[in-house]
Amino acid sequence: MRNRTQAAPLIPKNNHNRKFRFSGHESFICRYAWLPKAIDVLCSNPKVFAAENEAMVLLGVGKNMVRSIRFWAEASGITESRGQEGIFPTEFGQQVLGKNGHDSYLEDVRTLWLIHWKLSTQDRGPLFAWHYLLNQWHEPEMTRSAVLSSSRDELKHLDKPPSDTTLSHHVDTFFHSYVPTRGKKGLVREDNLDCPLVELDLLRRIGDRQVPLDCGKREPIYALNRESKPEISAELFAYCLNDFFARIHPSESTLSFREISVGYASPGQVFKLPESHIRDRLESIERDTQGLFVYQESANLQQVQKTCSERERVLLKRIYSPESRRG
Repeated sequence: MRNRTQAAPLIPKNNHNRKFRFSGHESFICRYAWLPKAIDVLCSNPKVFAAENEAMVLLGVGKNMVRSIRFWAEASGITESRGQEGIFPTEFGQQVLGKNGHDSYLEDVRTLWLIHWKLSTQDRGPLFAWHYLLNQWHEPEMTRSAVLSSSRDELKHLDKPPSDTTLSHHVDTFFHSYVPTRGKKGLVREDNLDCPLVELDLLRRIGDRQVPLDCGKREPIYALNRESKPEISAELFAYCLNDFFARIHPSESTLSFREISVGYASPGQVFKLPESHIRDRLESIERDTQGLFVYQESANLQQVQKTCSERERVLLKRIYSPESRRG
């Protein structure tokens, strides 16, 4: 049953032409220390991941985890491959998680929201579960079996759809990235705390139900948190809005309120913000961005105008400045 208070998402026309990624993470969630470690070792040796035995020693993990660290570092936008030259930290990765970065030890929740943004808005090889569940899932609840069934229907047009096993592991990785695993007494398991995105409280377990066609098994019921998120500061929201313009609408200088709230890979969709909260943010965005964005609203018009260009480095610095205020 569709939640009537939730606007239907805008689906991009080229949705079926996307080359999704379903594997590469080796079914491991991203752990707390992985991203800062990846930046650290790559600054010393850009080819460290090409020598897995050496990487195992430097990172202190097994071979499959080495591959997973490489995957999550690239997927979160902190590293980039330059072919035979090796893998290098991106400007974003250096500025945020580098030795002298704004948040070298991944201690700031705003950094976690930035990583979530990067994982959810990739242009090249988008992660299918992030793409599908954040942009196209419009039901108020979700379960593993329902997501797998719906995903198979969504992917049946592909020449080589993923196997059931690959898809299952991929979907499980999404769930485990955002929901802590709890023991019998309701305690959070220590090993699952290694996934930093759990702190975002973006996906909540709200109950359980019987698994269809399996009367002896029950499964969790989840719901995306669609409440206001004050930890997403005004500066962080502006950074992501600027990125949304640059990646999805590079030739546009204005975007409608609807595009920003429910458009594909928009701040509203990726962060699951209520429309009233987005409107509140936009009403103060001209002041918050020193005029970079201007919100225009009338009886027939609700849109944001981008008045000029601004460097990513400058917008990132504003997120971590002492003057940064919460949204």
